[in-house]
Amino acid sequence: MEKPRHLDGTGKGEFLYDYKYDILTFKIKEREYKMSFEFQNFVIDIDQENFVTGIRIFDASKVSGLEKHVFRNLFNGEFEASIKDNVISVRIKFVGKMRNKMLPIFTKEKDFIQQFTSPIQGKQKFVDSEVVVPKITA
Repeated sequence: MEKPRHLDGTGKGEFLYDYKYDILTFKIKEREYKMSFEFQNFVIDIDQENFVTGIRIFDASKVSGLEKHVFRNLFNGEFEASIKDNVISVRIKFVGKMRNKMLPIFTKEKDFIQQFTSPIQGKQKFVDSEVVVPKITA
């Protein structure tokens, strides 16, 4: 069994929040995307080397159940993604600040991680890969 290719994004992750349109974006700096896959409120970006290098969450406040102003004060986060057998899996964890209190994003439970998985549609076969971006800070 072949080991998946690995991309270490330590120190290269960044997140942005568009308050007006309620879009939370994560990406790895200096990686250009080649294609995107869209499903539900999520868009996943794949780069030239077939690594998952970005995600956009539309209606982030509705998806998370939190008010939009929490996303203006994102403090830190983590990102992991993989492609295995043409299925994309993404795990994200963000923490915001509200009145100097740390709030995990996507749930009010402590240390929650949002994960979703989707098969890649189409004829293209992707090589298995994994991406890890620990300790993303504002």
